[in-house]
Amino acid sequence: MKFIVSSGELQKALQTVSGVISTSQSRPILENYLFELENNSLRITASDGETTLITSLEVKSEDSGKFAVPAKIFQDFVKTYGEQPLTLSVKESADAAGNVLEILDEKDNFSVALDNAEDYPEIPEFESAQSVSLPSGVLSEALSNTLFATSNDSLRPVMTGVLFQFGENETNFVSTDSHRLVVYKRKDLVSEPMEFIMPKKPLSIFRNILASTNDDVLIEFNDNMAKFTFGNNIWICRLIDGKYPNYSAVIPKENPNVLTINRNLLLSAIRRASIMSNKSTNQVRFKLSGNVLHLHAEDTEYANKADMQIPCDYNGEDINIGFSSKFLTEMLSVLRADDITMKMSQPNRPGIIEPVDGLEDNENLLMLSMPVIGM
Repeated sequence: MKFIVSSGELQKALQTVSGVISTSQSRPILENYLFELENNSLRITASDGETTLITSLEVKSEDSGKFAVPAKIFQDFVKTYGEQPLTLSVKESADAAGNVLEILDEKDNFSVALDNAEDYPEIPEFESAQSVSLPSGVLSEALSNTLFATSNDSLRPVMTGVLFQFGENETNFVSTDSHRLVVYKRKDLVSEPMEFIMPKKPLSIFRNILASTNDDVLIEFNDNMAKFTFGNNIWICRLIDGKYPNYSAVIPKENPNVLTINRNLLLSAIRRASIMSNKSTNQVRFKLSGNVLHLHAEDTEYANKADMQIPCDYNGEDINIGFSSKFLTEMLSVLRADDITMKMSQPNRPGIIEPVDGLEDNENLLMLSMPVIGM
C-alpha cells in the first residue's frame, strides 16, 4: 500500500484531529492514528474512546487499505517538514514482527513501526434522532463565550459541558459552574425545540478548528451521541447524560443599580487590585457612590491592600458588593465590547454583566457572577 501526500496538507489534517489523543489511554491502540486509504482519498481517525474525530484529504494513490501509526512520533516527524511531497508505503518489517511505515522524501528514507489496525475500535454506529444546521462562525462565537465558565467538578457532570438549547424563537448556549453563569442567545437561529449537553473537551477542539472554516456545521444527535459534520471533518462524541439546572431561576429580574464603564479600564483595574487580594477568595469589593467606582482588595494575612477610584456612569443606590476578581477577569477578557454594564440589586445577590456594544442585532450575551460575601 503506497500513496503520495503533501506534507503541509498532512500536517494540517493531523493538527485537526490530534487534540483528542491522550497518552494516558487505557487502550494503547488509541495512542495511534488510524489511516484508511481508498484510492485518492485518505481518511485519518483519532479517538479517546469517548470522542472520535475524522478528517479526509486528497492523496495520489491507486491502492486501498488501512494502518495504525503511533500518533506522537508520526506527528512530530511530519512537523519537521516544510511544504513538499512525501511518499508513504506500508511494508513488512525485515527484523521485527508486524509492518512498518516507510516514509521517503526527496533523498532520505525513514521507517516507523506500526500497530495492528484491526485492533482499532470500530467507529460508533450512529442513528440520528434530530438534526440542526448552523453557521460555523455562530458556533465558534458561542463556544468562545461559554466554554470558560464550565465546571471541572466530576461530581456534577452536567455542569462540565455546554447546554445547546434550540427553540422556535431563539437558541441558547449556556454554561455554569454554580459560581458564574453565561447565556449566549441567538434570535436568528431557530428550530424545533431540542436540547443536549456537550462535554468540554471536544468543544474546545471544535472551537480551534472552526476558526479556520466558513462551512455550515450539521449537528445530528440522539439520546447519547452527537455527530458534527463540516467540510472534510466528522466528529462523533458521547453526550453528557442528565438534566441541566434551571439557570433562568438564578438570574435576578430586578436590578435597579446599574454601573456603565469602559471594559478595558475596569479589567486593568481589577487585575491590578487582585494582586493585593486574599488568595483564597480573590475578592475585590465594589463600592459605588455617585459616578465613582471605589475598588478595594485586601489580604489581611500579609497586610496587602489596594484602594482605587475609577470614573464611571452609575445609576442607583450606594452599594458595597464583593466579587471574585478571577471570575470577573475571565468574563471581561472574553467580551469584545468597549463598554459594559454591571446590573446589581443587593450585596448578597448576583451581579449581571452585559456588553453595551459589539453585538449584532440578533445576538445577546448575559454573564452572571455570584457575590463573594465577607472579606
